[in-house]
Amino acid sequence: MQDTPVYLVTGFLESGKTKFIQETLQDKRFTEGERVLVIACEEGEEELDPTLFPSSDVFYEVIEDSEDMCPELFIKLQKKHNATKILIEYNGMWQLSDLFEAAPEHWIIGQNILFFDSATAIAYNANMRSLVVDKIQSADMIIFNRITDVMDTMEFHKIVRGLSRTASIIYEKVTGEIAYDEIEDPLPFDKEADVIVIEDRDYALFYRDLCECMQDYDGKTVRFKALVAIDREMGDNVMLVGRHVMTCCADDIQYTPMVCKWSKCEGLKSYDWVTVEGRIDIKPHKMYQGPGPVLTAKKVLYAPAAEPPVATFY
Repeated sequence: MQDTPVYLVTGFLESGKTKFIQETLQDKRFTEGERVLVIACEEGEEELDPTLFPSSDVFYEVIEDSEDMCPELFIKLQKKHNATKILIEYNGMWQLSDLFEAAPEHWIIGQNILFFDSATAIAYNANMRSLVVDKIQSADMIIFNRITDVMDTMEFHKIVRGLSRTASIIYEKVTGEIAYDEIEDPLPFDKEADVIVIEDRDYALFYRDLCECMQDYDGKTVRFKALVAIDREMGDNVMLVGRHVMTCCADDIQYTPMVCKWSKCEGLKSYDWVTVEGRIDIKPHKMYQGPGPVLTAKKVLYAPAAEPPVATFY
């Protein structure tokens, strides 16, 4: 089938998703010449009013259980309405990975917008951290609505920037006034230095920035402490170097390595701690699905374990 743009609107209950979708579907620029399928994965107190849509080619389906999501169902719904554009109101209590795994291959995410009610955002972040992390990490735009004059937007800024440096942040006041977050967060290391030195406490920020702004590091020399992983399938004189990173809780700790070429790999073994210095080149490697960071080491020295051993964003 032809590629179909998908617009994803997510957030927790009563965060403003339905109001936004209503306004979007009332905009002729979004609906004109299109057959739009709206898939709602939850139904809040506010409901869409189809009588306000400028086009009759807007269709509505509800999915009540995340386990029902699958490529076959989504394709069936799209064919049923001959839809050319998809808009999904996603349940904030469902993991986005369930949706991404169930989406047909020809569905292409055009935009992913996340909504927070500013009155409950801090509580959700404290009590449902894994769900907040899940939504922020893939969002293109994050909107905190119902902002009052007594609220400190820096708290919301920190929640987002601890997880994403690229998502746009917008604050919508109770008056309807819109403000854009323009706070600059300097990295705790100098990307323009001859040797970019990464302190133990900053590895998570470094690795995230490397993934999000990969070309910034092409040709740059870096130095950081890493845990070695030896995989013979990588070939001779090649190893992995990286750290375990925890995003929100112990359950999501992951080893986040990069490919490292080093002529003396045979002297190292998995779980050795080293300080590695070398040049990063962004290029294809079989470890990556596309281009990725390949570190050609100049120095590799045994080192004590990083402190803390598991890197975090805080």
